[in-house]
Amino acid sequence: MNYHDNEFPEDIKMYEHYEQMVKDTDARVKKTLRIQNMHKGSAYYGAVPEDSGIYQAKSTIYKLTALIAAYVNKDSLFRGDFELIRRINACLDYIEACQHENGLFDYVTCNFFSAPDTAFCIKKLVPTYELLKAMRNGDCGKYADLSLNETLDTIFKRIDNIVCSGAKGLLQGGFHTPNHRWAIASMLAYCGMLFNDPSLTEGANAYLAEGIDCNEDGEFSEKSAGNYNRINNDAMILLSEAFKDDSYEQYAIRNLRMMLTYFEPDDSVFTANSTRFDKDRLIFPKDYYLEYLKMGLRHDIPEFLDMANRIFEIVREKGISSPDFLTQMMLNPQWIDLDHIGSGYPTDYSVFYKGSSIARTRRGDLSFTVLGGKSNFLYVHNRSIKLEMKVAGSFCEHRAFKSETMERRDDGAYVLKQTMRGWYYLPFSEKPETSDWWKMDNASREKKLGPDMHIEVVVKEAENGVDVDVKTSGVNGAPWRIELAFSGIDRISNDHMSIPVHGDEVLVLRDSSFEALNKEDVLSVGPAFGKHEFTEGKEDSEAKNPGSATVYLTDYTPFEHTISIRNGKAIL
Repeated sequence: MNYHDNEFPEDIKMYEHYEQMVKDTDARVKKTLRIQNMHKGSAYYGAVPEDSGIYQAKSTIYKLTALIAAYVNKDSLFRGDFELIRRINACLDYIEACQHENGLFDYVTCNFFSAPDTAFCIKKLVPTYELLKAMRNGDCGKYADLSLNETLDTIFKRIDNIVCSGAKGLLQGGFHTPNHRWAIASMLAYCGMLFNDPSLTEGANAYLAEGIDCNEDGEFSEKSAGNYNRINNDAMILLSEAFKDDSYEQYAIRNLRMMLTYFEPDDSVFTANSTRFDKDRLIFPKDYYLEYLKMGLRHDIPEFLDMANRIFEIVREKGISSPDFLTQMMLNPQWIDLDHIGSGYPTDYSVFYKGSSIARTRRGDLSFTVLGGKSNFLYVHNRSIKLEMKVAGSFCEHRAFKSETMERRDDGAYVLKQTMRGWYYLPFSEKPETSDWWKMDNASREKKLGPDMHIEVVVKEAENGVDVDVKTSGVNGAPWRIELAFSGIDRISNDHMSIPVHGDEVLVLRDSSFEALNKEDVLSVGPAFGKHEFTEGKEDSEAKNPGSATVYLTDYTPFEHTISIRNGKAIL
C-alpha cells in the first residue's frame, strides 16, 4: 500500500500535539464557563448543557474533565485558577445529585437507570481519577502542577466516590446494543483492578463469555466506522490493561488496520456502511488518535504512529478541534516527549472485506466503495465530489436492488446478484375463522409463484475510474432506473446543455456522456439513456438522497447497460 503524501516531511514531535491539546482544552473551558448553569436555586445548578440545551450528567462529566485538566496543567491559561475550583465543585454537585442510590445515571433523552451510559460516564472520569491519584503520589509532575494537590483533595475524593459507586451500579447490568456490552464489561474489569474488587471482575466475565463480535476483517457488528468501532476499540484496550492480557487489544489492532483503508480522499471516514447514527455523516478520524498512538507504541506498529501524526495534520488542515486527550497525555508524559518521523495512511490499495460485504479501492485522489446488501451499492469519492449509485424500480414488494451475493472475480471485478421472486396469494382452501384481513393467518396461504426478476451488477476498476455493468432479466416491460446522486457539485454539463445545480435537482438525461463538476474536480459519467420518466417509483420507494443532485438513467426491463465513471480536474 502506498501512503498519503506528507506535506509536512519534517520530524514531527508529539509535543506539538500536546500544545494543540492544551490550546483546545482552554477553548473548551472558556465555552464551559460561558454556558454552565450557575444560578443558585436552579435544579440544574452546576450542569453544563448539551448543544441541544438539554442538561444531564454525561455532558457535565465531559466538561468537568476538561476543567480539571486545564486547572492542573502547567501550560494552561487556567492553571491554578480559583474560579475553576468553584466551577468544578458546582459540576460535581450536579453530577452527585444525578447519580441514583444504586450508582447508575440516566441518559435523559432515552435511557434511565442506564448501565451502558453509566459506563460511558465513568470511562470519561477514570483518566481524571488516575491523574489526580498519581499527582497525590508525586507522579506526573512534568506537565501537571503538583503544588495544587491540596486544593484538589476534596475533588479527588468526590470523583473517587462517583466512579466507585458507578462501577458497582454496573453490576445490575442491562444493555440495548452490541457495543454496550463491551463498554460495561471494560469498566467493570478496569474498576475491578482500580479498586481491587473481585465482584466487578466477575461481572465483566459474564459479558465476555458471549465472545467478541469482531470478524476476521476487523469489523464489529454495528460497522460503525465513524463512532462505535472506536468505542469498541477503547473497550478492548481497557480489557487488556485490566486483565494484563493482550488478546483483547488484538481485536482493536485488527480494526485499526482495517480503518486505515476507510479514509476518503478528503480525509473523512467512510461511514456509509454503518448501521448506527454515524451513517453518511461527515466525520474526521481525530478520536482514533489515542488508539493509534497507544497501539503503535505498545506493539511497535509504525504505520499506527504515522496515522497519529496524520490525524493532527488533518486537525490543522480542517481547522477542527484536537481530540480531547490532554488528561491522558499528562498521565503519560513519555508520549509527549516522543518524536516520530512519518505521517499518513494508505492511498493506493484494493481490499475486499468479504465478511463485512464491503470492498474499498483507493487510487490517490479517487476512491470507490462497493457494498453488498445495500441499495446504495457504489460510492465514488474524488476529494470534493461524492457519487452514490442505486438500481431501483418496483417489483412485488421490492423497491430497489440489494444484492444477495457479492463476489470478487479473478480479474478484480465485483459481481453482485439478486433474484427477486414474484408471487401472489391464493384463496384459503378452507373458510378462515375470521374475515378480518389483519387477523387472518396470511402466512399460511398458498402462493402462485413467478415470474422472477434477476439483476446482476458488475463493478470493475478502470484507468482513473470505474465501469459498472447493470443487467436485468426475467421480466419484460418494467420501468426501472439507475440513480446517480451527486453531492459537492455546482454544475452538470453535456453536449446539449450546462446547468447550475444546488442539490435538489432531478434530471433524466436522454443520451451522451455528461460531467458533474465544481470549481476543482469533475466526474465524467456515461453514456446516459432515458427511455421513461418514472423516477419516483411506487409507494414505499426509497427517497432520493437529500442535498444531492440526482441524474436518472432509465429503461424498460430487460436491459443491459455499462456506465463509465472517470475522475478528472475541472477546466474552467
